[in-house]
Amino acid sequence: MSRIGKLPVQLDKGVKATVNGRLVRFEGPRGKLEMEVPAGFDIELQDSVLSVKRPGDGSQDRALHGLTRKLLANMAQGVGKGFSRTLEINGVGYRAEVRGGNTIYLTLGYSHPIVYQLPPGVTARVERQVLVTLEGADRQLLGMVAAQLRELRPPEPYKGKGIKYAEEKIRRKAGKAAAGSSGG
Repeated sequence: MSRIGKLPVQLDKGVKATVNGRLVRFEGPRGKLEMEVPAGFDIELQDSVLSVKRPGDGSQDRALHGLTRKLLANMAQGVGKGFSRTLEINGVGYRAEVRGGNTIYLTLGYSHPIVYQLPPGVTARVERQVLVTLEGADRQLLGMVAAQLRELRPPEPYKGKGIKYAEEKIRRKAGKAAAGSSGG
């Protein structure tokens, strides 16, 4: 049995879940999310505890058991507390600015500023023009937005310029001068 799949999902105070067949809905202070579970899986809701039961012991059912439970747990946590992801901008003249609440203006060394429109459900906060904190209830959407922002100017290994996750470590390379001369 899946060790993750058999764990119950505890719902926080203020988070309400409803199960309607295969559709599971969560409501909380940070928003509303819903998910359709794979066919055959049973979702049991007792008091404020959600548990996932798989239909059989086949490899596909075992694989989806832990995934389904973790997706439901992420949704329950998202509508309750929410998730956040921090991006760090490194480089001379590189900066970010939030305008209008849902638009990020980025200056990343290109000939033009980049305008990134945030999807509904994701908010951004910029500190000191170089730390971008994204917040939202949907963990998958938040991760996708963070990855798209990072892809606009990925960090390069020589000077470390670009957009990186705050917890990410960039492996630095030595430049041409440090490589040593072979003489000749």
